[in-house]
Amino acid sequence: MDFMRTIGLAISVAGLCSMMWAAEETKTNERLDDAAAMFSEIMATPDKSIPQDLLNKSHCIILAPGLKKGGFVVAAKYGRGFVTCRGASGQGWGPPGAVRIEGGSVGLQIGISSTDLILLVMNERGMKRLLTTKFTLGGDASVAAGPVGRDASAQTDALMTAEILSWSRSRGAFAGVSLDGSTLRNDIDVNAELYGQRWENKQVLKSGLAAPAGAAKLLAALNKYSPRETR
Repeated sequence: MDFMRTIGLAISVAGLCSMMWAAEETKTNERLDDAAAMFSEIMATPDKSIPQDLLNKSHCIILAPGLKKGGFVVAAKYGRGFVTCRGASGQGWGPPGAVRIEGGSVGLQIGISSTDLILLVMNERGMKRLLTTKFTLGGDASVAAGPVGRDASAQTDALMTAEILSWSRSRGAFAGVSLDGSTLRNDIDVNAELYGQRWENKQVLKSGLAAPAGAAKLLAALNKYSPRETR
């Protein structure tokens, strides 16, 4: 009898784990769709979007919809998102890897806010940062606030030498943003949901894997606005 109870308990636990896994997978797919919608909305407004020449020259892009910031005096930032890089030929975009963005700041602040975040990785040095377990923006990797407007001038020393350019959207306003001190790290748990393996992003971004079905909308949006890298 005890044996049957043990079997029944094991089946119940397995069923619960399966339900929890399915729920997490649904959240991940929703986040991928949110990233696609965010990018499409921003790029659909030419005078308030990422400059086209910068987007076309970028090697990789990081999208984190709904980055949370909150606190009293000491504030914390936290969010999940995805990174994808150009194909080996510069044509199209590869499978996305999952990332977490974490950081803090001190100042007169109170409450909770939600911000959409986009980072463009502009050169091979920046790409190499993505292949590490984690790195600090503004510390390990140089970051500059990106200009706004499809035809905005990007000919400044900061923009031409920065490894990463950054933008945020909060309360409908889209602008360049400073992220110095924030940490970007691999999100292995989400990669496991996407690929069935606890891979780091160096394994995802350089693997030549087929992108998961849930990433279809995101990759379609990226290919619509910047199908190939330019020099």
